[in-house]
Order: sequence, then C-alpha cells, then structure tokens
Amino acid sequence: MAGPRVRLVVTADDFGYCPRRDEGIVEAFLAGTVTSVSLLVNGAAAESAAELARRHSIPTGLHANLSEGRPVGPARQGASSLLSREGFFLGKMGFREAVAAGDVALPQVRRCGCRRMHALTPKLSPEVTVREELEAQLSRFRELLGRDPTHVDGHQHVHVLPGVCQVFAESLQAYGVRFTRLPLERGVSGCAWLEDPARAFACTVERDARAAMGPFSRHGLW
Repeated sequence: MAGPRVRLVVTADDFGYCPRRDEGIVEAFLAGTVTSVSLLVNGAAAESAAELARRHSIPTGLHANLSEGRPVGPARQGASSLLSREGFFLGKMGFREAVAAGDVALPQVRRCGCRRMHALTPKLSPEVTVREELEAQLSRFRELLGRDPTHVDGHQHVHVLPGVCQVFAESLQAYGVRFTRLPLERGVSGCAWLEDPARAFACTVERDARAAMGPFSRHGLW
C-alpha cells in the first residue's frame, strides 16, 4: 500500500526587502528550489516584488512585520508604542522586550495559551495597536497583489510571541487565512556551531512556537 503523499513547501521570506535579494528569490523559484514567497509589504522593494510575483505566478503570502522598518498603518501619522521616537519599529529584540514588559497594546487578548501572560497587561494607551498594524499590512498586501495572501508568517518570528500569537490568530481567522509557519527547529539546542546568543534566541522562538500552537489551532490555522 502506498504511503500518504507529502507536499514539501519551501518559502522564501523577506521578499520585497531589496531588488537584489528579490532577484535571487525569483531565480530560486524558477529553478524549482523555492515554492512560495512571503512579502514584506513595508519593504523598500515591495511594489517591484509584487510585480515579479504576478509576472511569474509565484504563490505569495504576507511576511507580517512588527519589528523592522516603518509601519504601513496609522502609526505612520502619530506616536505609538510600536515605534521608536524616530518612527521606526523597535527591532528584533526591542519589540520582544516591549511586549514582555507590557508596553505594547494587545487588544482583545483573552487566553493565549502562552507563558508570561501576567506581564502582558498594557501599561500605555497608545493610539495604534498590534492588531491595527497587522490588519493594515493585510490590506496593503491586497492592494499590491489584488488578492488575499496564501499564508501569513512573522518577520523574525514575531507572530509566536506571547500575547501577539492570539492577536495574530484572531486577525488571520477574520481575513480567512488558514496557513502560517510554526518555527519548530528540531535539535537547535544541540547545534554547537551556533554562537550562544543565536542558539538562545532560536530556543526561545521554539518555546514560544510550542505555546502558540493552542491559539493557532483554535482559530483554524495550520
């Protein structure tokens, strides 16, 4: 008896980051080594990347970004706990620290199934929330591609952070998105070739991803 069929999906993230990177991603797709891409709608080359995706019929999802560059939503026009004083996102570790400290608004968070929920009560009342920026990026994706994303994952794995995972799951369910990435990297803790900070970060991401499985599955994400 034949075994179950398995489909291998190889997704290139950061599509739209810059033209040179996009050229390499398209080359990999045409060669058959990449099967889909995730678009940074706030990337410097987002519009040209969207054109490449349309031209080559590349399956394209959203690479939701809350940590690098500038927002696409209403936070561009005012102060927000998502941003530095200069108007940029807080960075890979800066965003994580702000979430853990409760300095980022996470509206309508109920039961995340993640750790450290006691630290997630917002201390501030910012004008713009994680949910609003995520939904603005989903809308921007529709503007650029003329359709909904095939999937949504998180730049620098922000989508599995405690509290953020619930907002992420609820928003994607509302937009009819069914697929995301669960960054579970087997054996990462034993990778001696990784420097200690990189290995510690990867292990933290894996722990958060396991905790995010509950919210994702409850909202129909695969």
